[in-house]
Amino acid sequence: MIPGKMPAQNLFSGSYLDRRAETRLSPDWLGEAQRDTGTRYLLMRGTETLMSLATDGTPAPRLLGGDDPRVASTTDPDRMLLLGWFREQRCLLVELDPGAAPSGPEEHFAELRPLANQLPAEDAGLIAYARALSVWRANHRHCSRCGAPTLGTRAGHVRECAGCGLQNFPRIDPAVIVLVQDGERALLGRQASWPPGRYSTIAGFVEPGESLEDAVYREVMEEAGIRTSDIEYQSSQPWPFPASLMLGFRARGEYAEPRFTDGELEDARWFSRPQLENGEVLLPPTHSISRQLIEAWLAAR
Repeated sequence: MIPGKMPAQNLFSGSYLDRRAETRLSPDWLGEAQRDTGTRYLLMRGTETLMSLATDGTPAPRLLGGDDPRVASTTDPDRMLLLGWFREQRCLLVELDPGAAPSGPEEHFAELRPLANQLPAEDAGLIAYARALSVWRANHRHCSRCGAPTLGTRAGHVRECAGCGLQNFPRIDPAVIVLVQDGERALLGRQASWPPGRYSTIAGFVEPGESLEDAVYREVMEEAGIRTSDIEYQSSQPWPFPASLMLGFRARGEYAEPRFTDGELEDARWFSRPQLENGEVLLPPTHSISRQLIEAWLAAR
């Protein structure tokens, strides 16, 4: 990796899935999937994914065939969604009842976030994608305009109102996240709910009528009272907790003591590279874009 540059792909991103969006338009998309003996099904219970252990002991999503009783007994097409082709096999999401239980000791349901660092990148990406779609579907069971029930169309990727016909598409909430630095120091903040000693980069959601650069400037001013300039885009990361797209930036900050104007942060400080490298601060998890922004700055000597 070139010093100071972020990796080309952050976790949950990359070419792990061939989406083949045109196949969602087929009126018989579900029948085609069910007739394909190679189709694999990813099962979810709410936001938890059915998992098993790989031969090396690491967790892996349990992808089932159409003959599995839980798949075969799911007759409601509104509980199925075409994800795409994963490792060259058609893959569908199946939403189970909240009380669904594993069928044996080799299975368990688990949340993605605690497992993210243990999963192969392709598996993590697939689960993140399915989780984001499942959360969106659960939150759009009724029309936001007239209140009537919605039904899945386009292989589950559109919720269409049965009353007024309003179409709802998967929602993504853009958020900026920025490493602010003045040369030899980086500005990091912490929220009161985080583990003791953890500090991270400044982040916040983009507001209507606002450019990404405007959002970076505003968020840093609101949360720490620091003026920024030389705002440069670095990379992005899907963040399905529940439906964000994190847009990573680096910016130069005018050195000053942080001021907390909006109550978002409990504390914010300027840290030198030695302080961060010597473990004085608990950094964000390695799978987060925040950690990648920090690591790229540490490498940019």
